[in-house]
Amino acid sequence: MRKAFCDAMVARGQDERFVFLTGDLGFMALEPLKAAIGERFINAGVAEQNMVSVAAAMCLTGLDTWVYSIAPFCTARPFEQIRNDVALHGLPVRIVGNGGGYGYGVMGPTHHAIEDYGSLLTLTGLQACIPAFDEDVGEAVRQLADLPAPVYLRLGRGEGPAGYVAPPFQPWRQLLDGQGPVMVVAGPLVGPLLAPLMALPEARRPRVWVVGMLPIEQHLPPPALLAQLASAGALLTVEEHVARGSMASELVLHLAARGLVPPRFQALHARAARYEHYGSQHWLREQSGLDPRAVLAALQSLEPSPSESP
Repeated sequence: MRKAFCDAMVARGQDERFVFLTGDLGFMALEPLKAAIGERFINAGVAEQNMVSVAAAMCLTGLDTWVYSIAPFCTARPFEQIRNDVALHGLPVRIVGNGGGYGYGVMGPTHHAIEDYGSLLTLTGLQACIPAFDEDVGEAVRQLADLPAPVYLRLGRGEGPAGYVAPPFQPWRQLLDGQGPVMVVAGPLVGPLLAPLMALPEARRPRVWVVGMLPIEQHLPPPALLAQLASAGALLTVEEHVARGSMASELVLHLAARGLVPPRFQALHARAARYEHYGSQHWLREQSGLDPRAVLAALQSLEPSPSESP
């Protein structure tokens, strides 16, 4: 997604109010942006706390301010500055984290971001955006730029099947239809799941939705999704984030307050930041049960028993 993000930033850079701060990252990726905006591209160095405070001050002057780093470096490390300097003042600083979830794989748990949007969404007014496909990024950036609130943009890697054309970016999108359980996935993790899910017979194929904006109370589930939940009686959530602070916990809380939690429910999520061995993002997803095989098994477990079938 970095190229799509860079292209979107270059387009925004035509506005002289646009400034971009990076925590000593973006080499071999953001050079076109640096060339396009010149001195408005600021390398803040390995000093993320200071970078966020400077960005907040710039935003106070009316500048369109974006900050960028590896996801845990711009969320966990400067959390206090995001809380005190950005969120408490309601400043529309755009915080961009690359490599959400297990995106940095073998670089280990210091580089994993599996509690990022959950922790940031505890802050007043902050919203999180999780594009699912490369094609989402440009439209996501355009929508975020209009929000009068702090934003966290979590970038990953577009992993949709070859030739797959996703519907335009929205907070909620239905990607597959079927007669099986309702399945809600956060962000790009949905990509590698689509092909095996498409191959299922219609009677077992889940109704797959991808959520791209949080929190739930500001981006409500569509009526069509709620109707499908009532019909299916089963919900599976899948996300590259720990259970606490997860999209699943927000969604179920929202449904519970309205008496809409289906009788059969299962949540798949990141299980740990640290395992005995290092591995790729693909391997780490397998350890957490987020790979296609584990998802298919979870869907099967949600199918009604013969006694429950009509």
